Amino acid sequence: MIKYIAVYRRPDDAAEFDDRYFGSHLPLVDKTPGLLRQEIAKVKRVYVPGFFGDTEPYLVAELYFESEAAMKAAFKSPEWQASGANLSEIGGMDLVAMFSAEVEAAE
Repeated sequence: MIKYIAVYRRPDDAAEFDDRYFGSHLPLVDKTPGLLRQEIAKVKRVYVPGFFGDTEPYLVAELYFESEAAMKAAFKSPEWQASGANLSEIGGMDLVAMFSAEVEAAE
């Protein structure tokens, strides 16, 4: 299993970002073919201050796919492209760092 992780820094207007992220972006992400599940979490506390420099993490999104091939196929889909365009429209691309990670152990 592989997951795509997006870490968002705190937006200037968190309430507006939340409305747009949860109201328009996530419904588009939900339509991504091959997406097994997703977890969206708001950061409540940073235990190692300064690790991210001056950036305060705000939101972590984890999207799970069966394999790297499934994830790559999903990234080519019109649904994924639409979610990316939406993220740009709502200002999320200016707030996010994205990467993938292979799941090595899970309970």
